[in-house]
Amino acid sequence: MPEFKHISVLLHEAVEALAIRPGGIYVDGTMGGGGHSSEIVRRLLTGRLIGIDKDDYAHMRARERLKDHLDKVTFVRDDFSNLIAVLDRLQIPEIDGLLLDLGVSSFQLDDAARGFSYAKEAPLDMRMDRSSSLTAEELVNTRSAEELADILFRFGEERHARRLAAAIVRRREQAPIRTTTELAELIASAMPGASRREAQHPARRTFQALRIAVNGELDILENALRDAVSRLSVGGRLAVITFHSLEDRIVKETFADLARGCTCPPDFPVCVCGNRPTVALTPKKPISPSEEEIAANPRSRSARLRVCERLPS
Repeated sequence: MPEFKHISVLLHEAVEALAIRPGGIYVDGTMGGGGHSSEIVRRLLTGRLIGIDKDDYAHMRARERLKDHLDKVTFVRDDFSNLIAVLDRLQIPEIDGLLLDLGVSSFQLDDAARGFSYAKEAPLDMRMDRSSSLTAEELVNTRSAEELADILFRFGEERHARRLAAAIVRRREQAPIRTTTELAELIASAMPGASRREAQHPARRTFQALRIAVNGELDILENALRDAVSRLSVGGRLAVITFHSLEDRIVKETFADLARGCTCPPDFPVCVCGNRPTVALTPKKPISPSEEEIAANPRSRSARLRVCERLPS
C-alpha cells in the first residue's frame, strides 16, 4: 500500500466559510483523506460530522486521521449524490453545512495503481469507487471514435478531440491500450507540435475527460447541489471546491439560479411569479488559493471555492 499523503486545498478558507456552530450537524460529502473533516470536527462540541466517501481506501485513512474524534463522526460509504437517502437513513431532517471538494485526492493521484496519473505506470483504471465496473481501459478500447471524441471535447475541453480519438482507435486495432503511460505517450505523439510544447502535459485534458466519464462526475452535480440546499437549515452553508471550468460553471449557474428569486420580466410593475431566493452567495465571487498555497501545492492552482447560505423560506 502506498504511503498516505494528502494535502487539502483551500483548507482554512473552506472551513471558515461553513461558519461552524459547535452544536451543529455537518457533512463532508467528499471526505477523502479527512483533511477538511479533521478541521471541521475540531470545532464541534456537541455537534456531529457525517463523512461520506465512496472510496474504501479513503475511509480507512480518514478513520486513522480522525481517531481522536470518532465519537463525533459517522462514516458513510456512499456517493454525495445520494445525500438525501443518507440523511433519511440516519434520521437527520436538516444539516447546518455541507462541504464538497470535487478534486481527486492527493493519495488517489499518488497511488499508481489507481490509474489517475499520466506520469506513473499503472493500469487504466480511474475508478473512485473500486466496486464499480466501468474503467478507463474499457472506455478507451470499446467506444467508437465519435464517442471518444465527444468525451474528450465535453469533459476535457480538448480542442484536438477528433484527432486524438482517431489515434486511439488506430492504436487499439493493433493491440488494446492497457496502461496510463501507454495512453499518455500515444496522446503526446498524436498532438500537433505546438500543443506538445505547452507547459501542461499534452495528456492532461484527456485524462481529466476519461476520469469524469468513468465516474459520472458532472452528471450528478447539479441535482446534488440542489438536494444539499434543500436540507440546509436556515443560515446553513454549502461550500464547494472545484478544479476545472466545467464543474465551476455548473456550481456558479446553480447557485445563481437558487439566489435569483423573482423571474418576472423587468417591465412588470409588480412581481407576479412569487419566486423568492433560496440562498444568498457568501461571498458573491469565488475564493481562490493564495500565492503561498499555490507555491506549496501546485495542484491547488485551478481551485475555486463557492459558498451559499440558506435563506428563510
